[in-house]
Amino acid sequence: VVASESYKDFVTALQKDISESLSERPKIADVNYFTGKIIQTASGNVEVTQDMAEGVEFYLIQNGYVDRKKNIAQKYHDAHKNNELAELPEDLLPFKEQIFQLIDSVYSDVKLPEIEDDRGTKANPLNSNFEKREFKELWDRINRKAVYSVHFDSNELVQKCIDTLNKELKIAPLRYMVERGEQIKNISYDQMQSGDSFKVKETNSEYNTGSIYSSVKYDLIGKIAENVSLTRRTVANVLSGIEKSVFAQFKTNPENFISEASRLIQEQKATVIIERLSYDTVAETHDIDIFTDSQSKQDFRNAGEPLKNHIYDYVITDSKTERKFVEELDTSSEVVVYAKLPKGFTIPTPVGEYNPDWAISFKEGTVKHVYFVAETKGSMSSMELREIEKTKIKCARKFFDEINEKINPRNVKYDVVNSFGKLMEVVGNE
Repeated sequence: VVASESYKDFVTALQKDISESLSERPKIADVNYFTGKIIQTASGNVEVTQDMAEGVEFYLIQNGYVDRKKNIAQKYHDAHKNNELAELPEDLLPFKEQIFQLIDSVYSDVKLPEIEDDRGTKANPLNSNFEKREFKELWDRINRKAVYSVHFDSNELVQKCIDTLNKELKIAPLRYMVERGEQIKNISYDQMQSGDSFKVKETNSEYNTGSIYSSVKYDLIGKIAENVSLTRRTVANVLSGIEKSVFAQFKTNPENFISEASRLIQEQKATVIIERLSYDTVAETHDIDIFTDSQSKQDFRNAGEPLKNHIYDYVITDSKTERKFVEELDTSSEVVVYAKLPKGFTIPTPVGEYNPDWAISFKEGTVKHVYFVAETKGSMSSMELREIEKTKIKCARKFFDEINEKINPRNVKYDVVNSFGKLMEVVGNE
């Protein structure tokens, strides 16, 4: 079989289809099925012997509870439902309950596991911390929206982009992975259920070294202009200025060329505009509903333990740094309430929307900066942050400087931290 999708997805889907097909087949209630089954009794486990299995099979045949193919008949279902089942043979009576459970398992597979993604999405409702005065006061200080303006020399930006693309734009040819596998012989139903019926035999990588010819027409200038929020003219000036050998890479991998060129242009744009950026607050604010709109379904694999100071009972973290940060926030006597800011809380920047990580309200009298917005990063070194990340952080500093100056009688402190210890250094002692 040649699959048009990833090996893992293909095998999982195929195994699930086969498993469902197998589960729909009638199961046979005969000696072979019952022999060797383990039943639990008050005195311990008992293995069903050949004689016991023959007794169960004869009981089913004698009372018309199976058909000629040993499939459970409707008569058994009806008698079971109405509590009218015939009495078991005397030697099986001590195991009456367990024997009928075995018979029931022949036609009912509700207890069998299914092949599916068990991530288990569920609701994560707001708790009483959301109603605390300290959180409301924090929210009132950070929920104001703003617009930015920036003035820069277009020619300077174009030249910086040309130099950078000539030096750094390296487009790799398309690479694809070929995985070959085969279904193992004599697979069982349990193997189908557990996803162990296929085995990978060989994998190898192959590369496309020629030009990609496609019927898809690319608006190269338009797509890059859209990605970097620059005019078509500016982007055209950049692309027409780069070396021919650099531009020729577009044929090797058009999608990668567009994405990498956009990234490099965006980074150069960030370095040029940051010093010429200013924010102006507007009357509009973020709606409080953003805290509930994104909470209907959440993947709880990274949720951790229930929390006491967070506005939700659980928080979904993106890294070990965040998980450790949450654990220390939640046990700190200085922290009254905190929130992982939802995706809907964004600050506009010239290099894309920025969503800070945390809003924290400290106990009055314990720290210098009671209201804090934090960005958590695994490293504090600017060398390890991408240019766009650094630009968004610089923009956020200017944004909070603006709302502190125009609106907040008590300033909101914004900073980047890599641990709870660093956070406490920044907020300072009262």
